Amino acid sequence: METTLQKKIWLSSPHMGGTEQSYVNEAFATNWVAPLGPNVSGFEIDIQEYIGNNINAACLSSGTGAIHLALELLGVTQGDEVLCQSFTFAASANPITYLGGKPIFIDSERDTWNISPDLLERAILDRIQYGKKPKAIIAVHLYGMPYKVDEVISISHKYDIPVIEDSAEALGSRYKDIRCGSFGDMAILSFNGNKIITTSGGGALLCKDEHIKKRAVFLATQARDNAPHYQHSHIGYNYRMSNVLAGIGRGQMEVLPQRVQARRDNFAFYHKNLAGISEIKFLEEPKGFYSNRWLTCILTPSFEVRENIRVKLEHENIESRPLWKPMHLQPVFENEVHYTNGVSEDLFNRGLCLPSGSNLDQEDLEKICHIIKNLLK
Repeated sequence: METTLQKKIWLSSPHMGGTEQSYVNEAFATNWVAPLGPNVSGFEIDIQEYIGNNINAACLSSGTGAIHLALELLGVTQGDEVLCQSFTFAASANPITYLGGKPIFIDSERDTWNISPDLLERAILDRIQYGKKPKAIIAVHLYGMPYKVDEVISISHKYDIPVIEDSAEALGSRYKDIRCGSFGDMAILSFNGNKIITTSGGGALLCKDEHIKKRAVFLATQARDNAPHYQHSHIGYNYRMSNVLAGIGRGQMEVLPQRVQARRDNFAFYHKNLAGISEIKFLEEPKGFYSNRWLTCILTPSFEVRENIRVKLEHENIESRPLWKPMHLQPVFENEVHYTNGVSEDLFNRGLCLPSGSNLDQEDLEKICHIIKNLLK
């Protein structure tokens, strides 16, 4: 007997705007398929103009590579400690280990689910007491919700520890009407296939000093010295974005405002249709916070309820995903120092990311809500 496969509803699939192909075609027509070219510089200008605040952008092969370069530019080396938000994707923490550094994980607060300023300051004082003043702070705007910027910046200035602002999930988000990506000493973006805009794979390093950008680009292009032959006085990396992928990014930037609005509309639909169910809770925007709502996340009463919803959606060919498993609970980091309060572990156990792509249609959203409602009756 033949069975008809149900349409797959993805968590967050790429969404092309229509003009990306023209930039890519131009790269092919002019034979600019080598790593650098006019699309790279054009994409960087597009990002700089969107973020504002005199930001300089260096387009790279990934957001992970951008964090790696940011840490190196801040002088992180063997044995240095870096304070890192625990409730995040592994790419926020892994680059610390590339340089021989030691991640110190900081738990979240409940207002934004991001790094807890109270625990952050406690950890700094504790590490200083042990004679190990941290070299940097990695704070993440998780799921597009800005972290408590004023508090984190205040702590950063108080103890003279620079902040790397992980905006991988937060392009289009704002704090007090200032765009995310412009608050840290350096910031990073990701253009992975599931992000709010994509270049298939890619990222960017953002900084306020043009000299730092030039240094980042130097390191990202194998640290080649200015000589007629290939000469290297420093260890470099192959981290520069290609001209072809940057062309995709240029087309994506043209539709970024619509993509942000579509994601926020998804959140509004879920909120309207599910908020009346007592078992479902949403992360609301505190005053002055504006989230791009990259992913709409819900909190359920328990791990069992979360899993019931996830498995039922999976059975209906709908992709959902538990919230990030905190770094301090990951096997690879189980022996690292962490300052915790139980918040991120609780969020992981009870939280679920719902399909949130900007290309979802009304029928998709209605189907998802209908399944959840029926399950929780």
